[in-house]
Amino acid sequence: MRILLCVLMLVACTACASGSPRVEIGGKSFSVEIADTQEKQVLGLMFRDTMPADEGMIFIFPNEAPRSFWMKNTRIPLDIMYFDKDLIMVSISANTPPCRVNRCPSYPSIKPAMYVLELNAGTASELGVGPGDRLLIDLE
Repeated sequence: MRILLCVLMLVACTACASGSPRVEIGGKSFSVEIADTQEKQVLGLMFRDTMPADEGMIFIFPNEAPRSFWMKNTRIPLDIMYFDKDLIMVSISANTPPCRVNRCPSYPSIKPAMYVLELNAGTASELGVGPGDRLLIDLE
């Protein structure tokens, strides 16, 4: 009986793990980490040497506002996509290079944004997405 219970718990945990947060843009789905606290947002994708092609990070803010990101301590080039409260892309910083100096430039949104999606550099171009495109988010 204990073995059966352990197997059922393992299966249930595996099913939960496969339901990781996802976003979809340009017809492609990406598994995402959620940056929804100030601590997670400050750290972002810093200090990572690689990121799988089907993964990214979604930043969720409590309201629409002008947003600006920088690449300090970020080791991989990224596409930084800004979305409004209706999940419509309002701005993109494509092929944003890593920053290895003390004074890094910032990459602001053109319009207020509530969500920011970071994917590997070149992904937006590969998918043919840009301002006006809609993001789908599944956090369950």
